[in-house]
Amino acid sequence: MSYSNINFDFNEHIVLVTGGSRGIGKGVVDAFLLSGAKVLYASRHPMKNAESSDAIHIPIDLSEEAEIKKLFEVVDKYGIPNILVNAAAINFTKKNEDISIEEWNSVIQINLTASFSLCKEALVRMKKQKRGKIVNISSIAGRHRSLVSGVHYVASKAGLIGLTKQLAFEVAKYNINVNAICPSQTMTDMLQKSMSKDELNNLITNIPLNRIATVEDQVGMILFLCSDAASYITGTYIDVNGGQI
Repeated sequence: MSYSNINFDFNEHIVLVTGGSRGIGKGVVDAFLLSGAKVLYASRHPMKNAESSDAIHIPIDLSEEAEIKKLFEVVDKYGIPNILVNAAAINFTKKNEDISIEEWNSVIQINLTASFSLCKEALVRMKKQKRGKIVNISSIAGRHRSLVSGVHYVASKAGLIGLTKQLAFEVAKYNINVNAICPSQTMTDMLQKSMSKDELNNLITNIPLNRIATVEDQVGMILFLCSDAASYITGTYIDVNGGQI
């Protein structure tokens, strides 16, 4: 995938991306690398076909809270990250009556609680340098509802919007911006595993732009929110959904 039409300069920036081995997270890693940033990405497994060998992989299991502190012990060796993008997420396509409490807790932990802990650790460091950008990847499901995802996923993504707004309010005085994007269905491996080809075609009929979002569509907005061009934007969420209501 090409990011040649996304033109931002992130030289001398240190970026931490969670969930950076696939989907939107991988797109974010590749785009930041091409924009000159030093990029660290945290995921269970390293990515395949990275745009550059400069990406630094840090293995992590976000279901284990203790691993987040260990993650930042590694991150600190490379300097203070002034950009954090929380892209890690899991999803199970189940009706509420079929969701066990273990599955509920697992989704909430990775999609919401881990994001809180990652923000908390990053903010300790960003406050010291009095600058920083955080972008949390929520979902159209967190704003409305979902035709596919379970209530645990929807609740976690709605919670992420609330987390974003409150954190932005608390850290604005430190020159730190916290925002979220709410992607609609995006052509990632997660989407392709959860919907059949017929379901994807039916989905397109409800999208005013008449296509499913690409990873590049989401990445462009994320890099914008991390750039100086968005210095007066904080505490908000931006829909990247092709015009869906």
